[in-house]
Amino acid sequence: MTRLAPKATDLSRDLLETGIEATMLAIEANVVFAYRSYRLCGFRPMGRGEIHKMVSEKPSAFAASAMAAGFTAMTGQRPDQVVAAAIHPLRAETNRNVRRLGAGEDVDKS
Repeated sequence: MTRLAPKATDLSRDLLETGIEATMLAIEANVVFAYRSYRLCGFRPMGRGEIHKMVSEKPSAFAASAMAAGFTAMTGQRPDQVVAAAIHPLRAETNRNVRRLGAGEDVDKS
């Protein structure tokens, strides 16, 4: 069995990690969609500001994603690193939403 050069091993690891991050982004986005669908259909209580939050959070998340990808590309990084940089701000938002919606924190206390 031949051993891969350290650089090839690092690239393989980075590609795998980027793929896992992209998969987690897709899973979290679907979970957030499901939580919000249950609330819109009346199966779970929904706070007054949740509909506004659904729309208003997207421009800032996608702008942060585009900026991160742009800066990474301008520094001459590999394409997988550009994708990883673009995914990071989106994952932060979807992860925050999964935690918040799963805990029921969007429900008004009044």
